[in-house]
Amino acid sequence: MIQIKQITEATQQDIRIKNQPFKLWGKMIPTYINETWNHSIERLPADQIREMCFPDEQYDYQQMQSNTVFFGAYDQDACIGLAVVQKGFFNYDYLYDLKVDRSYRKQGIAQMLIEEAAAWAKDHGKQGLYTIGQDNNVSACLFYLKAGFRIGGLDTEVYRGTEQEDKKDILFYLDAN
Repeated sequence: MIQIKQITEATQQDIRIKNQPFKLWGKMIPTYINETWNHSIERLPADQIREMCFPDEQYDYQQMQSNTVFFGAYDQDACIGLAVVQKGFFNYDYLYDLKVDRSYRKQGIAQMLIEEAAAWAKDHGKQGLYTIGQDNNVSACLFYLKAGFRIGGLDTEVYRGTEQEDKKDILFYLDAN
């Protein structure tokens, strides 16, 4: 049985979960018309689908603990999932990172982590959570929508002047219940 627990100083080594590859198979195209966000998906041709993996983060519990809370998903004593939440300046806390070990995916664990993080945000006086999904990581973007987030913005400038200039960040918001 999977348990979600806040990671403490005693279990701080659990924040070092490795990133794993994911497929890039298209782009999410958000549209904002009549004050309503919608989206469409542009699929890549099969020969252009590829895998990518983010570099592993070097989270430092001691440096981050004043403005960050970590939640781990545990299968017995093994941490197999992580949600990193940073305190927000406005009404939403920032879901900075969310990951689940590849062998545990599609079992509702990421949803459990989000629910715990949203409850924590609400308990600390916040409206809920927000996060960012890159438009070329369609699986993550669709997951956020399925998990109850809504599109709340599009950043078209964040990658300007970088090797990733063709990407955009989609902002997603979730109200805590």
